[in-house]
Amino acid sequence: MTYVIAEPCIGTKDNSCVEVCPVDCIHPTPDEPDYDEVEMLHIDPDECIDCDACVEACPVDACFAETSCPRSGTATPSETRSTSPASPDLSLAAIGRNWLKTTARACVPS
Repeated sequence: MTYVIAEPCIGTKDNSCVEVCPVDCIHPTPDEPDYDEVEMLHIDPDECIDCDACVEACPVDACFAETSCPRSGTATPSETRSTSPASPDLSLAAIGRNWLKTTARACVPS
C-alpha cells in the first residue's frame, strides 16, 4: 500500500508533508525546478514506505492511504487525467500502467 495526495492539496502545496517525509518521496519539493508550475504535490509510490507521517502533517487532510482515497480507493495520474479519452480506464491495473508513463499520482474525489 502507498499513500496518495488528494484534491485538497490543489493550490495549497503546504510543505508540511515534504518536511516530515523520511524518504523524500513527495514531489515536487520547493527546490525542484517544476515546483511553481504544478498545482499540487504528489507521492512517488516506488519511494513511499507507508509510514503515515504525511497524513499526520497535512493541514488540509489531503494525504490518504491509497485504499482509503475518497474516490473508493482509486488513484488517478493527474497528467493522464487531462489527456485521457472520454472514458478512461480507471482500474488499478490501468493506473499502474499509467504511472509508468507519468511522474505523479493524485487521488481525486468524485
